[in-house]
Amino acid sequence: MTLTDRRGALRAGAAAALAGAVAGALTTACGTETRPAPPRDPAPAPRPPEAPAPRRFPGLPVEITDGPRDRPLVALTFHGQGDPALARALLAEAEKGGARVTVLAVGEWLDAHPDLARRVLDGGHDLGNHTQRHLDVDAMTEDQAHAEIAACATRLRRLTGSIGTWFRPSRTRHAGEAVRRAARRAGYPHVLSYGVDSLDHTSPGAPAVVRNVTTRVGAGSVVSLHLGYPDTLAALPPLLAELDRRGLRAVTTTELLT
Repeated sequence: MTLTDRRGALRAGAAAALAGAVAGALTTACGTETRPAPPRDPAPAPRPPEAPAPRRFPGLPVEITDGPRDRPLVALTFHGQGDPALARALLAEAEKGGARVTVLAVGEWLDAHPDLARRVLDGGHDLGNHTQRHLDVDAMTEDQAHAEIAACATRLRRLTGSIGTWFRPSRTRHAGEAVRRAARRAGYPHVLSYGVDSLDHTSPGAPAVVRNVTTRVGAGSVVSLHLGYPDTLAALPPLLAELDRRGLRAVTTTELLT
């Protein structure tokens, strides 16, 4: 083989080697490369649990003022309106003291502070209906009373998925027959009254609020209190401490009656 032929063979061999290396690189790049997985759609946010609906309690009257006297339980029930900061602080104090309460919310209050509906439920408390505008519902016709109750029920359903567990008439302790019928039409088999009045809405001072409750409370009591009053917030810790000293535990109205 001549020198020229030998040089040509070397060039051909080098070219073949280069071509093989390029082909191998392309095979690696295009055929066996690990590609990142395509991004997944984010998981949908979990829906909050639907609030409990009203229940019928066989054997109990349409208007409930107290629960069974043979268990050491009481229900602290709060008319739901007023300063939202006080309401949040009171719920926090109740939870700190191991209490679960019942809040009967005014519809206009929920319109102004819609987050409070879920705040009540997230704390393990009962949430109910205290009419839309907190007017004297017992002075209304049945249709007018039904409109007030149903309007608040609509707010509760929109915010929580339920019309709430209880209905309490506004500006009256005891509901007349027309209001009872209106409440049944709106989906509430019972009207929730109370047997112990704290009179906290008169702002008598925290010691008086505690005294008004503890002089009358006993096993099975349903107690009337209010959100939005500083005296009530200040009274709650000593009130819970006194209930505990007597062996009484504050639970929701549903728990009291179940």
